[in-house]
Amino acid sequence: MQLPFDTTIPGILSTVYLPNQFSWTQQLKPWVFSEYRIMWFKSYRMNFACLNTMKSYRYPWTRPYSTSRTTVDSSEVKTFLALAHKWWDEQGVYAPLHSMNDLRVPFIRDNLLKTIANHQPGKPLSGMKILDVGCGGGLLTEPLGRLGASVIGIDPVDENIETAQHHKSFDPVLDKRVEYRACSLEEIVEETAETFDAVVASEVVEHVIDLETFIQCCCQVLKPGGSLFITTINKTQLSYALGIVFSEQIAGIVPKGTHTWEKFVSPENLESILESNGLSVQTVVGMIYNPFSGYWHWSENTSLNYAAHAVKQEHPVPAGFVVKGETEDRQADTSTSPAVHDELKK
Repeated sequence: MQLPFDTTIPGILSTVYLPNQFSWTQQLKPWVFSEYRIMWFKSYRMNFACLNTMKSYRYPWTRPYSTSRTTVDSSEVKTFLALAHKWWDEQGVYAPLHSMNDLRVPFIRDNLLKTIANHQPGKPLSGMKILDVGCGGGLLTEPLGRLGASVIGIDPVDENIETAQHHKSFDPVLDKRVEYRACSLEEIVEETAETFDAVVASEVVEHVIDLETFIQCCCQVLKPGGSLFITTINKTQLSYALGIVFSEQIAGIVPKGTHTWEKFVSPENLESILESNGLSVQTVVGMIYNPFSGYWHWSENTSLNYAAHAVKQEHPVPAGFVVKGETEDRQADTSTSPAVHDELKK
């Protein structure tokens, strides 16, 4: 009997010539079939179904940011699309954001005033360019514009921008100071590189799908020495219990599905990302919301909501050279300063 001619690649496959079939047939080793589950064979002929399932590989030394990538979560867009007409209802689902202005507007104003030698009474932020990312209906954009700043509010939901434009039209003062665009942050990075004195991302980072890319984009559009302001939710068991179970499922303070706990970010993780992108963290301070009174107040406890202020370094220093103690001292000085608390109560 004539034996088949066998050429073998050890451990992977064997090529067998079968005289009676007048053809070459590749046979897969059994253990390889179990490892490469996307391959199969039929009648001793191997069929490949792997090309369309291959994942792209990124070399570790390449930067993750690309203008072709997006930080926008399409499922989040659908959630906010359904609520686009409710932004300016101060007693509705966005009531906590209206109330939050009592803290976040002075927080932004006072930290920016530290960089201005002289400012105009009534228009303290005159001459400053601010980008409000994820502006929604303009709840924070408008107050910053009334302080004299030139503000661009961007949001990926067209209906949100329509609501913001409509509400702005009632105040002629805002026409020259506030501009709205329906777009994502990464879409305007190249045209607005190092343009803004400040970038504001209030209640936004817990909704993006790529936080690292989002922070990189924020850094790129900031001028050297510019400020990044973030308010968000800490990733703790308490934030899950109160921020999702109680606020969404029990009390209905915010609509169900508004937040995803896995997207929450701790102050430590956020600070690490900021520092690695050339942003020096100046302040991290806790924020507490009282659902019964409807008011916010500052707190040393950051286990729920918190606000952060970071400054883009003119000559970026590697994160390893940051003196942790100095950062914590600055945080304590700012968060416990009586002057700051008195000003925020006004």
